[in-house]
Amino acid sequence: MNPTLTGGCNCGAVRFEIAEPLFGARYCHCTRCQRRTGSAASANAAVVPGSFRIVTGEAALKAWMPPDGHEKWFCGECGSAIFTRDPTDHAKTGVRLGAIDGDPGVRPEFRQFVAYSAPWEEIPNDGLPRYPERAPA
Repeated sequence: MNPTLTGGCNCGAVRFEIAEPLFGARYCHCTRCQRRTGSAASANAAVVPGSFRIVTGEAALKAWMPPDGHEKWFCGECGSAIFTRDPTDHAKTGVRLGAIDGDPGVRPEFRQFVAYSAPWEEIPNDGLPRYPERAPA
């Protein structure tokens, strides 16, 4: 039996649980992720459909829904980035690794959108595959 992962935002208003192990962890270096996080890359992992649920704070959640991408959900109280989901299929959800309590149980497997990497921070030579745009499915 897999232990449930837990996590939440910085202020504690939003808490979530994930009942299944995460998969497909990655770093994203796109400009959108840089602006959303204020950092050079965002670390994310995919969630098994149906295994992610908000435990408390659903009313505090806010979303930015760009016309050409996934919904970006964050805490409206403290601004912490929490999860993303496909606007046409809400079962396709990803979670920000930094929002998880403790070890998420996965490590990023590749880096995508490196063509847009921040000029002020060199991508580490960590041996992970690099993709100039979205990684192949």
